[in-house]
Amino acid sequence: MKRLLSRLILAAMLLYLIRMPSPIVVGLGPQQHVETINPKIGVHTRLTDEVEEWKIKRTLVMVREMGASWIVEYFPWAYYEPHKGFFSWRHADIVVDHANRQGLKVIARLGYVPQWARPKNSSPTYLDPSHFDDFADYVGAFVRHFKGRVHYIIIWNEPNLSLEWGYQPVDPERYVELLKKSYVAAKAADPNVKVLAGALAPTLAKPGSGWGWNDLDFLQKMYDLGAAPYFDILAAHAYGWHFPPDAPASPNAINFSRVELLHKVMVENGDHKPIIITEGGWNDHPRWSKAVRPVQKATYTVRAYQKALREWPWCKAVVFWAFRFPRPTHTYQDYFTWVNVDFTPKLTYLAVQAYAHGETLDLLSGVK
Repeated sequence: MKRLLSRLILAAMLLYLIRMPSPIVVGLGPQQHVETINPKIGVHTRLTDEVEEWKIKRTLVMVREMGASWIVEYFPWAYYEPHKGFFSWRHADIVVDHANRQGLKVIARLGYVPQWARPKNSSPTYLDPSHFDDFADYVGAFVRHFKGRVHYIIIWNEPNLSLEWGYQPVDPERYVELLKKSYVAAKAADPNVKVLAGALAPTLAKPGSGWGWNDLDFLQKMYDLGAAPYFDILAAHAYGWHFPPDAPASPNAINFSRVELLHKVMVENGDHKPIIITEGGWNDHPRWSKAVRPVQKATYTVRAYQKALREWPWCKAVVFWAFRFPRPTHTYQDYFTWVNVDFTPKLTYLAVQAYAHGETLDLLSGVK
């Protein structure tokens, strides 16, 4: 009886395997290049949790067809080094190879701490100085593995926010220490890789705030601590909220032009490196106080790219948040996106695509 049962189970398993659909083979396809009138156009993809390769490729094809040359993609440390010294690059290779084949420049954001490198039940953004060398090892391993394929890396994300620092007090001294170690490791792996520092969140936090540091003050403190030789480009975040892109920069306002004040801090410290905006843009949630209407979002986005091209020679690229999510978040974050989960383009996508190809779009109808 047991032998018969075993045979029936085996037969059922074989039948299941026979009927399983063959895996979809997704080829890289021929080498592509981006056609655009503005080489600074970029968009923050979110392929970290995209499982299906055809969706990864479709995303990057649509980015290229829109006329964007740059992407920021997240490569979490916890995903790719689940155990100390053991690296698994398969998913990252898929993303990078498809991006390169579409002619896109990849800026790799590095962060997110594995469990083995932080206390139990702590936030994945918690990193203690005792593990700074471990993070630098990951940076070096990443740069070494992707040498010739990824030319830009961001060290951490929004270190001037307690949330992004594992709910620890914000500490620019610790961030500069982490930056220095990471820079040395990156350059040892590939002297030509460009290291981006900062990725600072625009805030108006008062001195002594428990949740963050004013981004202008944090940047100045980085210079005071000797950070200048340890980064090649400053990464900045530039959200417009409900202000248009031409709203003037002010220390008392958060708007797209605030990045001009970061540039001013750099120049005042004798630093003439470029800036890349690695997050930013507008949101069109119908009930969020910081959102705009869909037509405004599309109009402001195009104007912001124009502004960077015409008025900001020190700005190397503008990479806005966020192209598409693999699944709905069911929060206001869904209204930052330019493409729906099913790849249906939104108005912002169509407007940027028309602009990038030297065309105009009737934003009220969405028709060229």
